[in-house]
Amino acid sequence: MNNSVVLAPQAGPLLPPMRPVAAPAAADRVDPWLLLAFLRRRWPLILGGLFACLAAGLVVTARQTPTYLSTAEVTLDARVEPIAPLTDEDRAAARGSPGETYIDTQVEVMTSSSNVAGVVDRLGLARDPRFAGDGASQARAREAALAYVEGGVSAFRSGATYTIGVAFESEDPAEAARIANAFAQQYTLGTVSDKEAGDGKALEDIGARMETARLQSSADAATLARYRLAHDLPSTTDRSLTEQEISAYNLQVTEARAQAAEDAARLATARRQLGSGSTGEDVGESLGSGVIASLRQQQAAHAAEVASLATKYGPRHPDLVRARSQLDAVTGQIRDEIGRVVSNLSAKAAVSRQRLDSLAGSLAGSQGALRRDNVAMVDLQDLEQRAQASRSLYESYLSRYKELAARIGIRQPEARVLHPARPAETPARPDFLLNMVLSGALGLGLGLVAAIAAELTFSGLATGEDIERRLGVPYLCSVPELASVTARKERGALANGPADAVVDQPRSAFAEAFRNLRASIAFAVENPRIIAVTSALPSEGKTTLSLCLARSMAGASDRILLIDCDVRRRGVSRWTGAPREVGLLEVLRGETLLENALVTDPRTGLAILPLSTAAQEDHALLTGAGMDALLAQAAASFDAIIMDTAPVLPMADARLLLCKADAAIVAVRWRRTPEAAVRSLLRMLPAGNVGLAGMVLTRVDVRRQAAFGLDENAFYKAYKDYYA
Repeated sequence: MNNSVVLAPQAGPLLPPMRPVAAPAAADRVDPWLLLAFLRRRWPLILGGLFACLAAGLVVTARQTPTYLSTAEVTLDARVEPIAPLTDEDRAAARGSPGETYIDTQVEVMTSSSNVAGVVDRLGLARDPRFAGDGASQARAREAALAYVEGGVSAFRSGATYTIGVAFESEDPAEAARIANAFAQQYTLGTVSDKEAGDGKALEDIGARMETARLQSSADAATLARYRLAHDLPSTTDRSLTEQEISAYNLQVTEARAQAAEDAARLATARRQLGSGSTGEDVGESLGSGVIASLRQQQAAHAAEVASLATKYGPRHPDLVRARSQLDAVTGQIRDEIGRVVSNLSAKAAVSRQRLDSLAGSLAGSQGALRRDNVAMVDLQDLEQRAQASRSLYESYLSRYKELAARIGIRQPEARVLHPARPAETPARPDFLLNMVLSGALGLGLGLVAAIAAELTFSGLATGEDIERRLGVPYLCSVPELASVTARKERGALANGPADAVVDQPRSAFAEAFRNLRASIAFAVENPRIIAVTSALPSEGKTTLSLCLARSMAGASDRILLIDCDVRRRGVSRWTGAPREVGLLEVLRGETLLENALVTDPRTGLAILPLSTAAQEDHALLTGAGMDALLAQAAASFDAIIMDTAPVLPMADARLLLCKADAAIVAVRWRRTPEAAVRSLLRMLPAGNVGLAGMVLTRVDVRRQAAFGLDENAFYKAYKDYYA
């Protein structure tokens, strides 16, 4: 009975003394399995958030009051055929089609405050009982109606066309259509009315300004006329004539001066010739005189006759005397005629001098008048410019006044109703599909956020990799949840639950887990005789682990002793059935022998040392020399001893019992035991005095384990056919 139990072969060429470590995954590798595992772990939370938001969206949708949306469409006329003469504004508008900015502006105009006010007044909404009730004043009722209409109307442009849609939303479909059509009519006809009102106002303003400009123009013209009269200023035409007259005078004075000089020169020449003893025959004027020429012919004829008679007759001959008398008479006439010529030259010279003096005087007078006019023309030009400016302003106002007067009453609308609004048959809100889609999206988002938050705050241990990587403690194996590896009707046949499954279903995955644990302990600790099973907290499955491990080892024909060392819970003692009068504490006190306190499992031959029901708690006995002696005595009779101790954190004696064992096993409940609790357990264990074999994950749901990591249970579906 003193032979040790060989749990596994010793380390050798085929069994290395250390566990091989898998090569770490590449740091830059993106593993989609992690995302899939996350979704598999947290899908209840994600779906819970989704269904909760869908339910909330459904409730909100059901409680919302249905509203109806009616839309009227208005199209902008690119060009309006003018009736009245075109103004500069009309010509500019007719050059091209409305631009994008203009159309966008009209969309805003459609729902402007003035348009809303026009619709309220057009439909008389201020008298509606909804707004005028409870004794509200007319102004307050109108404000309420304006707020109601502004809150329900919207306008939009239809694509890239000239069409503008105006929609109104109301609980009454007929009212929605009526108000939408009122907006369309207000925009088309109300715009014309506004423009005509603007034209009338502009006509009134321009008429007033035109009258002011007319009076100013008349006043400036009168001031100009009075200034002309006061300063005897010629008009522009008169001034031009004066300048022409001065130019003519200058020309005439020049000619008169030349003529006077010529006449004076001729007179002086004639007088010099006469003064030098000339008979006047060489005077230039006499040479051109026809009378003198005729007299000279007569003189020549008489002279020839005298000469002829003088040769025939004597000096006293009557014929000669007569001929000489005639010659003397003609010569006298010539002399008299030359005198008259010289007298004419003198008179002509005097006339030329007088004419020159007269022209010079006239020229001097005109030049003096022009100089006076030039001095006064400075102010005159300023008055003329003022008068001209007043006249131009008056004429421009008059032209604009006539244009506006021609347009009064003939304004054409720049838009027309394309499609009037009709009462909607189905409500626009609530939109069930949209609400469900938004609720679903919100639910998925909240579910993902909750899942991520749960993942970040999760502090449990789910895989052996978590134990070894995060705690640095060897991982022995995992024990599946019986329900996850056993059919429901098979579980009903197990009277004592997991403890019976090890015996009744030895080929099951549950029973195999404890054989796996036995092998892992053998690899972790060489020749273990005393095995202590503990946990950090209660309800971790340590008692079930101890009982199942003991029955599994006993079923393999080994002599196994299971000691119940948990004086508080006494789980092993309760499993044995009937209360015992003697037990562990009585043996330690020496009140009874070990053989008398043992209980034998009839199915496996497992020896169990329970706790008696009458015994008082005495923790010192469990950790004293009596316990050492008991373990030594039991080791001589059994192949292995398994102690089910109390949890380490609440009970101090558990740590001392662990020091008495060859191998200590810590039970960690899958995904339930906080990592901080396990770390606290490790810190509380005496350094170097506890042979910690490793940790065991208990109550693992192998159906969900694949969502938490790729350990041995993740491939359960692949090898579950090996179990019966």
